[in-house]
Amino acid sequence: MIDNNQIHERPELILQKLIQFNTTNPPGHEKACVMYIKDLLAGYGIESQIVSKDEDRPNLIARLKGGGSAAPLMVYGHVDVVTTENQRWAHPPFSGEIVNGYVWGRGTLDMKGCVAMMIAAFLKAKTEKTQLPGDVLLVILSDEEHGGSYGAKFLVEEHPQLFEGVKYALGEFGGFSMELDKKRFYPIMVAEKQMSWLKVTIRGQGGHGSMPVRDGVMSKLARLLEKFNQPLPVHITPVIKEMVEGIANEMAFPKKQVLRQLINPKMTRSVLKILGEQGKMFEALLHHTLAATVIRTSDKINVIPGEITVEIDGRILPGFSESEFLREVKNLISDEGLELEVIRSDITNAERDMKLFGRLSDIIKENDSEGIPIPFVLPGVTDGRFFSSLGIQTYGFTPMKLPSDFQFLKTVHAEDERIPVDALYFGTDGLFKAIQRFGE
Repeated sequence: MIDNNQIHERPELILQKLIQFNTTNPPGHEKACVMYIKDLLAGYGIESQIVSKDEDRPNLIARLKGGGSAAPLMVYGHVDVVTTENQRWAHPPFSGEIVNGYVWGRGTLDMKGCVAMMIAAFLKAKTEKTQLPGDVLLVILSDEEHGGSYGAKFLVEEHPQLFEGVKYALGEFGGFSMELDKKRFYPIMVAEKQMSWLKVTIRGQGGHGSMPVRDGVMSKLARLLEKFNQPLPVHITPVIKEMVEGIANEMAFPKKQVLRQLINPKMTRSVLKILGEQGKMFEALLHHTLAATVIRTSDKINVIPGEITVEIDGRILPGFSESEFLREVKNLISDEGLELEVIRSDITNAERDMKLFGRLSDIIKENDSEGIPIPFVLPGVTDGRFFSSLGIQTYGFTPMKLPSDFQFLKTVHAEDERIPVDALYFGTDGLFKAIQRFGE
C-alpha cells in the first residue's frame, strides 16, 4: 500500500477514493469528499480553508505561495456528479474499479478525474518545493451540476475577496484528445456558451377525456416540439472560425476545403449533413440551441389539460445577448396561445484573453509530439461563467491523451463513464507544467 505522502505519484488512487464518495447532485452531500481532500492536503503540510453556504455542501480553497512575479493562478474543479439513475453499468458506478487499464465510475471524466490530476499536480509542487511564478490556488467546489448556488456562484457573490488578483484559471473542459482524419487534436476551451432556461406556456380548451378536443393544447405541443427540430440561424463566431481553420489546416485535400465551408454561413448546414456524426459537435457551436427537457400537464388520464408548460434548456453562443437569442426563439415558435418567459439565465460576455493559450499549447505539443492544440468553445456551461464576472479568464485545460476510438463527449454523463489510467498521468504532468510556467 502506498504511503499517503506519496499518493501524488498515483493519481488513479486519488480518483478511486473520490469516486467512492457518492456525491450525486441533487442532493450533493459533498462534505465527506471535500474533507477527504482537506485531510490529504494537510498530510502534505498544506493548510486549506472551508467556505460554505450549507455545511453539507462545502468548498475548499488552498494556496501555494509563489515568487510574486505573476498574478495568482487558480486551478479549480467540482466534486459533485450527475445521477446514474436508469443507467446500466458494466461496473458499479461508485466503486472506482480499475479494469482493462481504465478507472470506471461516475465522475471519472466530469470531473473527479480532472480534480485528481489537479490535486496530484498541486501536491507534487509542494513536495518538490517547485518555484512558482505566482501563488497557485486550488479550489474544490460543490454544486456545479445543479447551478452553483452552493459553490462557485455563492463564492463569487459572497466572498469575491478570496480571488483577489487572480486573472487566469484552469478548469473544465479541454485538453482532451480527439481524432479527425487520423490527426490528433487537443481542443483547449477558451470560451463557453451561456445558459438561458426558458418556459413556454400553452393554453387552450380543457375538458373530460371522453369528449376529445380538436386542436387543443396537446396538438399545439406537438407543433411546438416539431419546430425544435429546426436549427436556429447560423452564427460564425471568431473563436469557432479559429477552431475550424485550425483543424482544416491539418487535413488533406479535399477534406480541408469541405471543412472550411463550414464557416461559410450559406454552406454550413449542407456541410453539417456531409459530416454526419462528426458534425454534431460543430452544430452546437454554430447555433444558439434549444432542447425541450421538461413537460408539465394533467396528471389524470381522464382529464384533457387546458394548460401545458414546456421547460427548455437554451444555450447562447458567446458574444451574443439574451435579447438577441430571444428574438430568434420567438421567430421560431411564433404561434397563438404561447407565452415565453425566462426562468433562469447566467449571461456573461467577458472579453476573451488568450495570453496563456500559447503556453498551454506548447505543453500539449511537448507531451505529445503529434498533438495539435486548437481553441474551443464549450457547448455547455461550467463554473467559469461565475468567475468571469470577476474578470477571471478560465481555460478548459485538463489534458488527456485518449485512445483514437474513445468518444469523450459521448462518455461524459453516460453509463460506463471511465478514464484511461494513462490519461491521468498525462494530465497530471500537463497541469504540473502549467502551474510552473504560467508567469513566463
